[in-house]
Amino acid sequence: MNPYNYDSKFQKKQYQQKDTTMKPGVFTTFFGFNPILSLLLITFSVTFLMQSDTGAQSIGIFDNTSDVGMVTHAGSARFAKSSKEYQITGGGENIWGQKDAFQYLWKKESGDFSLTTRIRWIGDGKNAHRKAGWMIRQSLTADSAYADSVIHGDGLTSLQFRKTIGGPTEEIKSPVSAPDFIQLERHGDVFSMYISKDGKEFQPVGSVSVPIVDPVYAGLVVCSHDDTTTETAIFSKVDFKALGIHKMEDRIIESSLEIISVETCQRQIVYRSLKHFEAPNWSRDGKYLLFNSEGKLYTTPVTGGKPTQLNTDFANHCNNDHGFSPDGKMLAISHHHEGNSLIYILPATGGTPRQVTELGPSYWHGWSPDGKTLAYCTERNGNYDIYTIPVEGGRETRLTVAEGLDDGPDYSPDGKYIYFNSERTGVMKIWRMDSNGTNQTQITNDEQYADWFPHPAGDGKQIVFLSYDKDVKGHPANKDVALRIIPSSGEKPRVLTRLFGGQGTINVPSWSPDNKYIAFVSYLLVGKDSGN
Repeated sequence: MNPYNYDSKFQKKQYQQKDTTMKPGVFTTFFGFNPILSLLLITFSVTFLMQSDTGAQSIGIFDNTSDVGMVTHAGSARFAKSSKEYQITGGGENIWGQKDAFQYLWKKESGDFSLTTRIRWIGDGKNAHRKAGWMIRQSLTADSAYADSVIHGDGLTSLQFRKTIGGPTEEIKSPVSAPDFIQLERHGDVFSMYISKDGKEFQPVGSVSVPIVDPVYAGLVVCSHDDTTTETAIFSKVDFKALGIHKMEDRIIESSLEIISVETCQRQIVYRSLKHFEAPNWSRDGKYLLFNSEGKLYTTPVTGGKPTQLNTDFANHCNNDHGFSPDGKMLAISHHHEGNSLIYILPATGGTPRQVTELGPSYWHGWSPDGKTLAYCTERNGNYDIYTIPVEGGRETRLTVAEGLDDGPDYSPDGKYIYFNSERTGVMKIWRMDSNGTNQTQITNDEQYADWFPHPAGDGKQIVFLSYDKDVKGHPANKDVALRIIPSSGEKPRVLTRLFGGQGTINVPSWSPDNKYIAFVSYLLVGKDSGN
């Protein structure tokens, strides 16, 4: 699949002191002291140094340069005006673990930022894990909380972060090695990394929340990963873009409709808007994506473009539980009627919906492969469980009876199983049962996650699902989450990507027909005038 084009809008100098004290010489010996001439000489000297790459070292747009942590060999930084490049030499053992050691060219700022640069190393380097990139840091202490976007000497590229003072360092690895451009963005507590080949179209890597308060230190870093030596990197196309200072209550949602490759984990943005939208479905012919926004449904080409509203007649309070029939001709929706969500079906091309469920609330999630049955989550007598009902309507059948929430049912492509999520063990996990409700079996067991909304691929080989931290209750919006995938044969799940999202990210089936891609929505809370 070709990359998807989208409109990316992301896009005190210091000098060494010279001794200017007047000393006996030609001017004082033969002409005496001349304050006017002395002032002219000093002015000329300062002007020369400001225009010279070889005079006192400029550090460009930044405030200062520092070695952070225990560094044996002092680092340095300078700005070349002619090429508009920064050359930074740094030592230090590592940027990792509970404390760091590196050279930092920084400025102290407040608010949101978009930081972009291109990096090249000087020489082969002594350690493959030498690092260079952007960093936003709470303080200049070695154990400070921080987030960075760095390229290693061997090409490994990652979003690294430490959430608390003295806490462990974690990372989100880029699926692309040694990209030409890296970008680090801050929106409040959320830090996101992007990569690019040309510095114009940027591909998301991941996002994470790190509680850092203003003012912060933001700038360029180099670490040799070997304290016995130093390494040097050149930073070009450096863009430090301020996006404003915004209170949380003044922020608005930014929604990004994305596609991720199951094989490479590379992400591409199809459509982005400062409106809230949710829950993409992939059309059965593979040509377009469908999502909900403000009670209505919209379609947009997979290759990108302006969304088009789908005609749903009276159903103008649709939530994020919708999807296509196996043959792609019909569409199931969940529309709020008199305060209750009820399930309806209508032609996939639009039309007047026909009501299926009589009782509410009912939230659609799955369609049997033979096209005859719908699976859904519903509340009856104070308990949320999995039910099924014929597409034509009629009597509903209860499949789960455990206490607590059972949700998100979706059929395996052979119709034998229904996958769902259940909190019957105390933490939400992925489960599987026979399509008649028997043989209910837990599928995921990771202690650190709460898992939601399983969706089997069309070939039945893998199941994608959404994971929160285990301490998160329900499936709220605006949280750090992960898209994970597990083989249907039961091996260990793997992380596809990490993002800021949750509710609305992947509530419903969103596999591509060829089973190679998954559609989802990521979110950011941005300032109204941030420029994104």
